[in-house]
Amino acid sequence: MRLRQHNDRLKIEHSIIDGLLSNNPEIRAVIPGVIRPVRDARGEIKIRVTVPTTNGWKAIALSAGARQELFISTALSKERLENVLQEAARK
Repeated sequence: MRLRQHNDRLKIEHSIIDGLLSNNPEIRAVIPGVIRPVRDARGEIKIRVTVPTTNGWKAIALSAGARQELFISTALSKERLENVLQEAARK
């Protein structure tokens, strides 16, 4: 969690996947998007890789009633990235 100032107020930045992929050298960066509440996100963290981007993949993370877009900078294929995400979510 990071603290940042916004409109003279202290804002806490958080992420569904906070630190989940930080120890994988094949993933250059994970840029989390806005967290939005949804009804169908219950149970364990589920991450679905959706579309390719210029430098990696876009994914959707679902957990605890929330949905978050993730932009993952990597050279991994979609199948390999999905495997890495599943392994990381189990830990």
